[in-house]
Amino acid sequence: MERNSMELDAIDRKIIGILRVNGRIPNNELAAEVGLSASACLRRVKLLEQNGVIRGYRAVISVANEPGALTAIVRITLDKQTEDYLNRFEAAVRRHPEIVECFLMTGNEDYILRVVAPGNVAYEAIHKDILSRLPGVARIHSSFAIRSVLTS
Repeated sequence: MERNSMELDAIDRKIIGILRVNGRIPNNELAAEVGLSASACLRRVKLLEQNGVIRGYRAVISVANEPGALTAIVRITLDKQTEDYLNRFEAAVRRHPEIVECFLMTGNEDYILRVVAPGNVAYEAIHKDILSRLPGVARIHSSFAIRSVLTS
């Protein structure tokens, strides 16, 4: 099978849904939740991983508990949308851990970023020293999250 071309059935979708909420659930508990034996469940999870449906597991770090921490949603417009501009911008974004997500978009903006900062002063520095210096940036619009309602 090609990567990402796997057809998902109801059990696969249930496994994925549970793993989205708790990626560290023990296999025997996952199996019980989806109604499979532990070995059958493990085979399905491995197949989902091999086919690129499950691309990895990560720790989701909450900065919400840190006093003054903020999340900014940043909309970026580039000077040009050539392949070279896009590649240079994306390579630069990957070098900055403050930028925790980056999406290439359709519509008015070229990219939407999620930036996490310990506070307003730190975000100002990120804006001035990182975002405004990313290659090809023409415009930056930032909005600040009040609170997280849903994180996948």
